[in-house]
Amino acid sequence: MTVAVGVTGNATELFRANTAHSPSYFALRRAGGVSSPEGAADIVDFCIPCNPYFPSPAMYEKLQRSMQDILTYYPSSTDVITGELCSLLGLNPQTVAMGNGSTELITWIDHLLVRDSLAVPIPTFGRWTDQPMETGKRVDMFLLPEAAGFALDPAAFVSFVRARGSRTAVICNPNNPDGGFLPKHAVVGLMDALADLDLVVIDESFLDFADAEAWPSVAAEAVLRPNVIVLRSLGKNFGLHGIRFGYMVANPALAGKVRRMLPKWNLNSFAEAVVFMLKDHREEYAQSLHMVSRDRQEMIWQLAALPGLTVYPSQGNFVFVKLPDGVDGAVLRDRLLAEHGVLVRECGNKLGSSSRFMRLVVRPQGDVQRLLTGLSTVLYGSTWYAAAPEPAPVPEPAPAPQVQQLPQIQPAPQPVPAPAPVPQQLQLPQAQPPQPVYEPPPPLPPAPQQPVYEPQRMAPPPVYEPQPMGPQPVYEPQPMAAQMQMPLQQQQQQPQPPQAPATDLYPALTTEVPPAFASAKPGSPRPALYWQDAS
Repeated sequence: MTVAVGVTGNATELFRANTAHSPSYFALRRAGGVSSPEGAADIVDFCIPCNPYFPSPAMYEKLQRSMQDILTYYPSSTDVITGELCSLLGLNPQTVAMGNGSTELITWIDHLLVRDSLAVPIPTFGRWTDQPMETGKRVDMFLLPEAAGFALDPAAFVSFVRARGSRTAVICNPNNPDGGFLPKHAVVGLMDALADLDLVVIDESFLDFADAEAWPSVAAEAVLRPNVIVLRSLGKNFGLHGIRFGYMVANPALAGKVRRMLPKWNLNSFAEAVVFMLKDHREEYAQSLHMVSRDRQEMIWQLAALPGLTVYPSQGNFVFVKLPDGVDGAVLRDRLLAEHGVLVRECGNKLGSSSRFMRLVVRPQGDVQRLLTGLSTVLYGSTWYAAAPEPAPVPEPAPAPQVQQLPQIQPAPQPVPAPAPVPQQLQLPQAQPPQPVYEPPPPLPPAPQQPVYEPQRMAPPPVYEPQPMGPQPVYEPQPMAAQMQMPLQQQQQQPQPPQAPATDLYPALTTEVPPAFASAKPGSPRPALYWQDAS
């Protein structure tokens, strides 16, 4: 069902005023907001990448009961909260530093560990390009090729870092906004290839949503290297962006250097309450990841059915799409918000992207149907993607009383007078339907009919008749060559090719697998926050 919504011009102007990120949900509501006829909140958010299935209702209820204490009292020190988190992760607290969101950690990493230059693939999370430039660093941007689906080639990126002379390298896995994913062995190989740099950062903020591998995190490998940091986000995974908390994993020297610079109470009481609730809600969190993975696959399939829309593979909780030719993403974004109450992320202000691209967050099917209806209406001028409403049941009429029917007298047909012409001044203009933004190309002509293949009958093969064999020559041994009669000492000086023993048909491999690529032993603990069942 299409809901009548209204957005003031102030709300859409917020997108033009912000050159780096989308306006917040609260700013949009203050600027005019969107409300349904019933008065309920009506914005469906496909912009902020959040987990729609977590926290559970029981967790929200517990937080509401504790609201007065959370707002009244100081939180515990960061060391206490970090210790509780590490007990869940199976990590040494000396290798972890918690921050007020991953952005705070990015800021301190830039100030403390990045010297003069940083290399990063683009498009990516904006703080990895904006933060170093704000402090006067040189940012070397490696453009991800659109023709390859924005996939990162590790070897090409390493060559780029060498050519530019960058001292710090950063990759996001999965990458934001396209959802590109590198398998674990490729990330470990990249870290080893850049072992001589000052710093290598692997941003795994969205890795919990990836399902391409069972154990994709490289946090355990990072603590063994002197120049690697793994960054993790909690707000994105738990659907709690309002609670600013994240953490980094590195060897004790790097983690301690960042941890000592953080404020004593940089984590608030909300973050403490959630961290201490997690151990009782592992199953709900694992189930939420399964549901996001299911919704992502279904959403990709549905978006790919829209004519002219290009959908890229993703391992995050969002989908990157390219709009049809001639469509301005900013116009589409404003109309979706104003006419359908759907908030999307247009990527024209992301380096390495343009207004032809959008990032759409994975949401439940009820919300996705509203997005698809809005896209088909604005792009094509039709709601062909919307589900048809069910007709209201028609009540059965009451039975008429039985009355004796009398013959009816048919009146003579009377001529129908022609309608009087409508005065010119009373004719009202016809309402024009909204014009579609995108006209799909006409269908291709049918392919010419191919001739039907008729097998040809093959002639029978000729019958083989053996021929009588003539007399065979008798073998006569020839005298040995002259070189075989040379002195024994001269024969020993001739180089002889190496010969393997007759029984050694399959020699054993002598090259060992590097430890960085060796698979984990069965039963070894997973160095991630939560694990999924083997099934």
